[in-house]
Amino acid sequence: MKLKITMVAVLFTIASLGYAQKVNVKKSMQSAMAQSDVLISKVDSARKIKPDQVSPRTVENGKFKMVSSRDWTSGFFPAQLWFYYQFTKDEKWLWLAKKYTEDIKKEQFNKTTHDLGFMIYCPFGNGFKLTQDTVYKSVVVQAAKSLSSRFNAKAGVIKSWDHNGDKWKYAVIIDNMMNLELLFEATKFTRDSSFYKIAVTHANNTIKNHFRPDFSSYHVVDYDTVSGNVRNKVTAQGYAKESAWSRGQAWGLYGYTLCYRYTKNPVYLEQADAIANYILNSKITPADGIPYWDYNDPAIPDAPRDASAAAITASALYELMDYSKDKKRYKMAADKILSSLSTNSYTNAIGENYGFILAHSTGHRTANSEVDVPINYADYYYIEALLRSKR
Repeated sequence: MKLKITMVAVLFTIASLGYAQKVNVKKSMQSAMAQSDVLISKVDSARKIKPDQVSPRTVENGKFKMVSSRDWTSGFFPAQLWFYYQFTKDEKWLWLAKKYTEDIKKEQFNKTTHDLGFMIYCPFGNGFKLTQDTVYKSVVVQAAKSLSSRFNAKAGVIKSWDHNGDKWKYAVIIDNMMNLELLFEATKFTRDSSFYKIAVTHANNTIKNHFRPDFSSYHVVDYDTVSGNVRNKVTAQGYAKESAWSRGQAWGLYGYTLCYRYTKNPVYLEQADAIANYILNSKITPADGIPYWDYNDPAIPDAPRDASAAAITASALYELMDYSKDKKRYKMAADKILSSLSTNSYTNAIGENYGFILAHSTGHRTANSEVDVPINYADYYYIEALLRSKR
């Protein structure tokens, strides 16, 4: 399915937002669940061949791709099933959510990744909210302990990556803001404030070091853990060092919105508002509100879009509108994005693309990996945005 771009240089303004159609959440959820039935059948077939591959990630070069529980995206598929149970209260989705969540459980002890918020909190956190199963709570707490082991007090941040030591020594990526929810919840569960202190220290230093004056963000900041100073600011997945990688902007928006939810610190609300303004004031985002993969790619308007960045942004805006003075603007923007994603320009037909919901996401453009494909985290945040819009 080829995305047709008809208006590429239209300012994404309040005027254009005014034409957003109200999404029929029930209809969109029914279509999503029908599509996920197809996906589940593909997952079960694939696991008969490779049992250690537990979660569907994408379709690349026309081939269905599964990943092990250690993959950073492994938690999105079971977490999506929890959303279906939340929406329907159908025991079918409860059983399926439990089944596939169990496959990720051992990663609670994984200290080699910062992505435990995605891997563990998305499925187990949502599972606990809906079932109050104390086993899920204990998994979240253990995962928070594992994540905390990656915190360096001198630099004041959680290390993201252990690889590519020739490029950086202590790499911290903007994506890491998404994993702080795991730490905040662990404090709620245990009353152990150490998790909370790590989360806010990381958030504060990310504000200090990751953002430019216009509130776009660097992707990677490399720290010196002896002095605590920044060694370098670069990109791994964006177009260039000084460019604004669109999913990175979405991670920052979502991350500081959730930080405000847990702390009520006005600094985090101001940061979220500023990032939202950067995104919504973009003069190069097309009229449908779905951004290009990087705001500074010179190939625009022929550059790939990123539906995953759009879905994350919409979900974040639906929450941010509850806290901000710009409630109306954020709601209109989120409605516009969600309406666009729910059209057949971005939503796969039932049975298409192995059962993934959204098309036209971009994972790692600079490595020519996962470009213009369906990706599981795009589907997860799209479903979350649908649920939040209904609320």
